[in-house]
Amino acid sequence: MYFFEKHGMDETQTFNYAELINSSFPLHFHRAYEIIIVEQGEMTVKIEGKSYYLSEDEGVFIFPNQLHELITENQSHCRLLIFSPEMVKDFYSMYKHAVPDNNTITVNADIKKENMTSVFSQKSILYKFCDELTRSTTFSQRILPSKTKIIQTILLYIEEHYYEDCTLKTVAQDIQYDYAYLSKLFYQYTGMSFTEYLNRYRITQAVYFLNSTDLPVKEIAHQCGYNTLRTFNRNFKLYQYSSPTDYRNKR
Repeated sequence: MYFFEKHGMDETQTFNYAELINSSFPLHFHRAYEIIIVEQGEMTVKIEGKSYYLSEDEGVFIFPNQLHELITENQSHCRLLIFSPEMVKDFYSMYKHAVPDNNTITVNADIKKENMTSVFSQKSILYKFCDELTRSTTFSQRILPSKTKIIQTILLYIEEHYYEDCTLKTVAQDIQYDYAYLSKLFYQYTGMSFTEYLNRYRITQAVYFLNSTDLPVKEIAHQCGYNTLRTFNRNFKLYQYSSPTDYRNKR
């Protein structure tokens, strides 16, 4: 897993391919489009509060700034395409103020990494999915409720401060909202407390560091906001069912 939220922020043509195995990711959003295809197993993707159950060769097409969450309860092997709106300019221009009424898509292209080595092959596959979506669903005008904007603000704050002493009280002070109101609202949207979400987010980032760097476990714990290795290990085992060291050794 890697950082989702920065994707598409620089307003250039960017394209990222990834494979996720038995992975979950808490509620988040980003400026980029995201296509998730389940190759094996099953996954539930929640988009703006609506749940999509996906099995083999089924997928979803997520629009910019749509709040979404990835949930794997048993096992899943998924392919992800995360790309900036600039990669599909014509499509983005037509639908930038809209969202699909149904985000599901069928697989009509071979999305293996070796088949997407040039920007031309990437755009070709992306536009096939764009065409599939427009043929299979209707679209509604994008209206961002004020409560959704608040949740996005909180999630963005967590992304920018998760490695620090990050609490809902500091968020409430920073965005000037009542703490009790934010606590209730956050639970309504995410189904978990702010602290639980923060720990899940931190551990997700720790998984990224364990997979992509050779940093010592103690340093990873520190970079993910944990002051003690004991607390980090406890939370890692809670969400990943193994110690950080065992997880790294199984890569």
